[in-house]
Amino acid sequence: MLIHGFENAPLAVGERLLELPGFWAAHLMWLSETREYDSVPEWFGVDGADVAEAWEALSDEDRWPVFRIPFAGGHTAVILGCNLRDDPGTEYLITHADWGRHGRLATLGGHQAGPGLSWRELTHIARTPDLNAPGVHAVHVRLLLLLPALGDQDVPDDAPEVLSDALAHADLPDPRGLAEALLEGHPLWEPAEWTFADASPLSGSQEPFPGILQCDGPISPRCGTHLAQGITREQSERLARALGTWSAE
Repeated sequence: MLIHGFENAPLAVGERLLELPGFWAAHLMWLSETREYDSVPEWFGVDGADVAEAWEALSDEDRWPVFRIPFAGGHTAVILGCNLRDDPGTEYLITHADWGRHGRLATLGGHQAGPGLSWRELTHIARTPDLNAPGVHAVHVRLLLLLPALGDQDVPDDAPEVLSDALAHADLPDPRGLAEALLEGHPLWEPAEWTFADASPLSGSQEPFPGILQCDGPISPRCGTHLAQGITREQSERLARALGTWSAE
């Protein structure tokens, strides 16, 4: 497996880890902590040993797990565990075979940067799998994998129901209560406003391409800049269609 910028990293296919009983607790438990409650493994129907086993696999310094979420137009959302001993983190990226480098969505860890996805983009990517490309195709799994990159101040009223349905498909107990906890507030950043860029130049004197949302989160890689640097206008238009935010028609 090769990802630009991580050529020398010990990357490994991560989808096999989804079978671990404690996977969803290890992936989401920190995100479900609220101002009133500390999340516990029992919320996910597992015990501490299950979580420890999953966390050990996810943080393996010799095998950095990569989860691939292929969607329309040959694009792939990638979740990459950067298991550096002294500076671990998780990268949320978008890749395409025709791009010279990846687009950065968000970073979790000591150098957090986000949010990386609006609710509109999150649900559209989850619901439009490219069944001909390798990776995760189950809609509910895609949604839950991408959820930590979310940060949207205009989450629709039916969001808890949508997320609850995904959690139920993952066989998690009390999916409605867990969905509400997961959507209550992100521990690393504030919800952002997502809008299309205006006609003014972006940073670096770049003219904005149509159809790609930007957010006003000051620590987001998507604040005032192109989602993927170095791509052409045509490539950006294909990406906008794949994200479900724009149509030339």
